[in-house]
Amino acid sequence: MTSRKPDEPLARNSRLRLVRPRALATARRAVTTRRSRPAPRPPEGTPPRAELARQARHVLADAVRIARWAAVERGPETALRAGAEAAPAQERAAAALDLTPGQIRAGWDRARLAGLVELHGDTARPGWRLHAWDRDDSAVLRGWVALFDAWSLVHPAPEGVAPSAVAEVVEAVPQVLSLLQLSQGPVLVPVLLDLLGQRVEELREERCEVPVAEQTPDPASAPEASPGTDGLPALLDWALEGLAAVGALTLDPGTDARHATLTPLGNWAVWVKLEQICVAAQSPAGNIEQSAEDMLRGCARLTPGPARAEYRAWLAARTLSSAVAELLAVARGEDALLRGLAFEALRVVGAPAEAEVRATVAEPSLRPYALLWLAEYEGADPDDAQEVLTREEATWLWVDTAAAVADHGESELLVRHLESAVQGTVPALLDEVRAVGHPRTVQVLVALAAAHPDPALSKAVRRAAFQVHTGGA
Repeated sequence: MTSRKPDEPLARNSRLRLVRPRALATARRAVTTRRSRPAPRPPEGTPPRAELARQARHVLADAVRIARWAAVERGPETALRAGAEAAPAQERAAAALDLTPGQIRAGWDRARLAGLVELHGDTARPGWRLHAWDRDDSAVLRGWVALFDAWSLVHPAPEGVAPSAVAEVVEAVPQVLSLLQLSQGPVLVPVLLDLLGQRVEELREERCEVPVAEQTPDPASAPEASPGTDGLPALLDWALEGLAAVGALTLDPGTDARHATLTPLGNWAVWVKLEQICVAAQSPAGNIEQSAEDMLRGCARLTPGPARAEYRAWLAARTLSSAVAELLAVARGEDALLRGLAFEALRVVGAPAEAEVRATVAEPSLRPYALLWLAEYEGADPDDAQEVLTREEATWLWVDTAAAVADHGESELLVRHLESAVQGTVPALLDEVRAVGHPRTVQVLVALAAAHPDPALSKAVRRAAFQVHTGGA
């Protein structure tokens, strides 16, 4: 990133280092880097993963029911959101699930943010987490963490509050959560308010802003001024209620003053963020005898050489036509890491897979992978094969790879993936990411905003996620 003046908006000159993107290599590092060192143990007293998953399923129970109902209906995406045209579908869903239309809309948004449903054009499709919901605790926990990261999108901010004040509180909330996690018990809201105020002041000092009290009062410039701290109590209430709404903490009125306490899920999630680790699916043993999906999951933790040996052994036990068909079926699924690995396995197949791979060029979700496969098959150097992709295709592939990293990797790797974008600046990247229409765009941007250490960049990415979530420009 290039340097910028303290008062210069990030959106004007945030440069990305132009590097050759290697989507599959990045996605693979999401697994191999993580598995190369022992995973830290959670704090003493943390419930077992099965119990955490049970709690997460409880929090997202309505969202899962709505996602499954939508999977059967397969109606337009707008059918479960606001608007006059949405009313009939909302009423059908409410009647079928014994929920109110408001609960339907809220559950639908939660389902999207948790990756239970994905949007393809104007149609909603069940996400891979929904398919694995009842059998895979890791998928459940990853879905809940995605919702936890997006808490500020779940609970509307108070009306009449400056957007800059809302953004400051969102940036400061991790400090509040850290105090709650370290306290290992209830903390009075006034104590949290004091910490929030201190953190907001620190953020303003880091940006070299002049406090509002020292500025000359000018009604015309008030919207542009840095907001004061008078509205922080309401914003803290908003943040605590939003985190409570996603099951991260509980609010108790208390006898003397309100206090907040992290739930076991919230305590675990804050620890995960502090340790910068991600929950990952367990890979099955016996790859050769497994289905294509399980085989690819088992090979995800391997480096390319051993993985290719596994692919060859798996292919040798099957007819090539059935193996290619099975790999392409996995590639059409919702897990972006498996999509990339499926095409890596198809590279081992070589010529017998050409016709089937060439046919997938017409499928938007597979087109970038198929074009790269064909370019390398026809002799292009892997480092130069990216040149066959249009700007839009390269951007779609960047988002798809980011989704794989967000699902299976670490925050640091997701931040490094930002530098592999073909766009020269963050604003250009965000504009094109929003336009490309990838179904995981919101989740990717929320995860990137939560992971990036630069507050200004994080704010810009979070704003873009909100605009995509609400359908804005």
